[in-house]
Amino acid sequence: MTTLHPIGVPLTEEPEDLSVWPASTAPAPDGDLTVGGVPLAEIAERFQTPAYVLDEDEVRDRCRMYRDAFPEAHVLYAAKAFLCRAMVRWVDEEALGLDVCSAGELELAVTAGFPADRIVLHGNAKSPQDIRAALRLGVGRIVIDSPSEIARLAAAVGTDGHQKVMIRVVPGISAGGHDKIRTGTDDQKFGLSLTDGYAQHAIARVLDQPQLELTGLHCHLGSQITTPKPYLSAVRRMVGLMARVRDAHGVVLPELDLGGGHGIAYRPGDQALDITGLARRMRAELIESCAAAHLPVPRLLVEPGRAVAGPAGVALYRVLTVKQSGQHAYVAVDGGMSDNPRPALYGVRYAPRLVGRASAAAPRAMTVVGRHCEAGDVLAADVPLPGDLRPGDLLAVPVAGAYHLSMASGYNMVGRPPVVAVRAGSARLLVRRESLRDICDRDVGL
Repeated sequence: MTTLHPIGVPLTEEPEDLSVWPASTAPAPDGDLTVGGVPLAEIAERFQTPAYVLDEDEVRDRCRMYRDAFPEAHVLYAAKAFLCRAMVRWVDEEALGLDVCSAGELELAVTAGFPADRIVLHGNAKSPQDIRAALRLGVGRIVIDSPSEIARLAAAVGTDGHQKVMIRVVPGISAGGHDKIRTGTDDQKFGLSLTDGYAQHAIARVLDQPQLELTGLHCHLGSQITTPKPYLSAVRRMVGLMARVRDAHGVVLPELDLGGGHGIAYRPGDQALDITGLARRMRAELIESCAAAHLPVPRLLVEPGRAVAGPAGVALYRVLTVKQSGQHAYVAVDGGMSDNPRPALYGVRYAPRLVGRASAAAPRAMTVVGRHCEAGDVLAADVPLPGDLRPGDLLAVPVAGAYHLSMASGYNMVGRPPVVAVRAGSARLLVRRESLRDICDRDVGL
C-alpha cells in the first residue's frame, strides 16, 4: 500500500500482503496481478466473468506438502471441495488417494483414469446407485455411516463377494469454524456415536458379515479447524475404541482415518492450521496412545480438501453497479451466491481486490454483493476498496478454489462459471461456462 503525502506524492512503498493468494501471485503493471504467470485481467478478457482461476502448481505443491508431512500415512484428497478431470489427474500424479461422496464424483474420477482401489466412498445416505457404482468399479473402501447401510451393503456385495469397509465414528468432539460444519459432535446426521454405543454395535454387526472386511475406523471432526488439539483428542478416543474392539472381538484394526477439516486463511492475518506441526503431534499422540493400549500403530489416513484446493483458486467478477444505500456503499458484481453460497451459509469473510487498473483513490468500506434476488446474496461485507470503483472494473477474490463451484446452484438460471487453469505463463480451460443452451436443454417438458 502506498502512503501519500498531503499533496498526493508517494512517501514510501510498502509491499502488498499477498499471503492468502497462490504462491505464484505477483504484482503486474497498471494495478493488475499475475497468477501462474498470467495477468488476471487477461484471463477475464479471454474467458469473460465470472470465472475461476486455478493455479496448477499451487495444487501440486500442496499435495506434496501433505505427502512430506505425512510420509507414512495415506493422504486422500477430499473431492467434495472441488473436482474436475484435471484435478483428478493432478492428484493421481502427486500420489494421493481420493475421497468421494457420490456415484457422480466416483464415476468422474474413474473415467478420468484414477485407480478405484485408491478411492474411499463416503456419504451419510448412500443411494443404491452409489453402492452399485462403488462395487462395480472396485472402490478401495466404503465408509459405513449408519446401521441400515450394513445390511444393504452386505446384500449388494453378495455371499461370494468381498468389500473392504470402515465405520464412521462420532467421537463427541466439538471443532470447526461454524456450527453447520461441526461433524464430530453427537446429535447430528453423520456417523455412529461412540457415546451411546451405536458405533460399537455397528462394529460387531460388520464383523459378523464375512463378505465385509473391516479395515479400520474413521472420524471427521468438522471443517476450518485451526488447532491440533481436537485431532489429538480424537486420536486418544479412537485408539481407545480400537483397544475395546480387540478386547471384545479379538480383532486388531490396521487403519485409522482422522478425516480432514484443516483450516486455511481466507484473509491476511487469519489463523491457519500448521500441517507439519499437526502431522508431528498426531504421529506422537498415536504412537503414545497405542503403546499405552498395547496396540500396534495403525496406518493413518487423512483427507484434506479445502487445504489443497482453496488457496489455489481465485474468483474473478466484473462490477455491474456501484451505489450508496443508507450507510453502505454497495458494489454489485456479475456473480454471487449461485457460484459462492458460503458467505450466506456460514458468514465467511473474503478480501476482494481491484485488478486490471491502478487507483490512487483513498479506500472506503464497501459491501460486494451478487446479482441474485436475495438480500443475503453478499460476497464480502464492509471491505476496503478504492473509492473510485466503477462499473466495468474487475474484482479478484483469493482463496476461491474450494466449496465455490462445487456448491454452485442454478439460482436465477445465471449459469455456473468456467474454471481456467494457469501454469508457467499459459492459461487453459478446464471446465467450460454453463450456457443458456445447457440450462434449456435440461427442460424437456411443456
